[in-house]
Amino acid sequence: MVAPACHHHLHGHGPCCCGSPLLQQFHRRIMADLSRRHFLGGSAAMLALFAGLRAPRLVAEPSRQPRGPLLLTGLRLFDGSGTPPREGVALRIEEGRIAAILSAEEGTRLEMEGERIDCGGRVVMPGLIDAHWHSTLAAITQAAAMTADVGYIHLVAAREAERTLLRGVTTVRDAGGPAFALKRAIDEGLVAGPRIFPSGAMISQTSGHGDFRMRHEVPRGSTTSLNEIERQGVATIADGEAEVLRRTREQLMLGASQIKLMAGGGVASTYDPLDSTQYREEELRAAVAAAEDWGTYVMTHVYTPRGIQRAIRAGVRCIEHGQLADEESVRMMAGEGVWWSLQPFLMDEDANVYPDEARRESQRRVSEGTERAYALAERFGVKTAWGTDILFSPQNTPSQGRQLAKLTRFYDPLTVLAMATGNNGELLGLSGPRNPYPGRLGRLEEGALADLLVVDGDPSQSLDFLADPEPHLRLIIKGGRIYKDSLDQARA
Repeated sequence: MVAPACHHHLHGHGPCCCGSPLLQQFHRRIMADLSRRHFLGGSAAMLALFAGLRAPRLVAEPSRQPRGPLLLTGLRLFDGSGTPPREGVALRIEEGRIAAILSAEEGTRLEMEGERIDCGGRVVMPGLIDAHWHSTLAAITQAAAMTADVGYIHLVAAREAERTLLRGVTTVRDAGGPAFALKRAIDEGLVAGPRIFPSGAMISQTSGHGDFRMRHEVPRGSTTSLNEIERQGVATIADGEAEVLRRTREQLMLGASQIKLMAGGGVASTYDPLDSTQYREEELRAAVAAAEDWGTYVMTHVYTPRGIQRAIRAGVRCIEHGQLADEESVRMMAGEGVWWSLQPFLMDEDANVYPDEARRESQRRVSEGTERAYALAERFGVKTAWGTDILFSPQNTPSQGRQLAKLTRFYDPLTVLAMATGNNGELLGLSGPRNPYPGRLGRLEEGALADLLVVDGDPSQSLDFLADPEPHLRLIIKGGRIYKDSLDQARA
């Protein structure tokens, strides 16, 4: 399927459509409706968009809270560290956390009120964490955004949140966009979905990767009002240290768990070419300082060595993309302990098809860079995160698990699985006191949040079972609550 052409950068599975006229009109409609709702009824009226929503499920089964403590027996435990699965253990879950890891014998002898689930020798593993996801815009097409009612657009996002959870992704780090309302709706139990670590609006310089204005909107005067993209919280333009400081603090005020800045160009961009370097070092430092004052960190969209190195010198803690990095840049990442959030941007079945040679060439450069990036990350021991960055591509959201499984071409399966569980959980921990879900994520150990999967598959051999989640993910638990149970066994 050929996706509709867009005018901004490639997100691996298709071009980023963030700055297209279609999306700009879509955001104007969203903001007009939300502003009207807020004026008439306040925040409750805005949240009412989600009230009573029950999205279609991949399995016809309601979620449920176990009756008291939950004991999982008959399992092999992959704890998220990357070590092979352990046998002869049992898990006790209580009040949404892992209360204890017991021996199989202890589990058999334990007398308790609650539920026992025999996993039938299957692997129990932490829920997956997608470190680069766009919760609001992953599953909406350009055509739907242009023609649908605003309520429908919100329903699509909520439905996709549930489907994301049922693919085994129990947590996402939202890499930019208005995800605060959806996060709240999920946390309050109005809809099912993963935990969301929101970044809020992407912060960009004028002419940067988050400047989505049309040409007729330039120049911007000192008294010119914000454009619709900025008002609705997708992106915001900030030039100079003072403006960057203000916009960063605004996102923190709204509840951002980390800050997202645009520090370089993208593929097939209208204004900012792929090789452009964005933000002066002092501007980046202003955002880093504001984030650090709140106990959290800055992540940056950037591809090139010059942009990567500038971001690292400014104190940025996580590089998003970076597929054109050279050895010097990767050495800097490793030396400074900077995270590298990579996505499998490859010219494969999940990539978009471009009609013109210029964008195909840019796509080729990024794809080749992806191959080099994973090799360099492993060679220099850089802390590497996994994310998908699916945006505006509902045809690609079902491939989320496959985007992880394909990384076995670069690493052994257990290393890949650790990247999407324990490693990504460590990355999320950089948000410190801004962490909206205090507790250990991505690991199955005493005291950790009880987000886990029971799977038909052997992760020490292959991760192909993640590419087809419906038959292979037998039990999905988030926060101790069961969202899917297709295990065939008697309950004690």
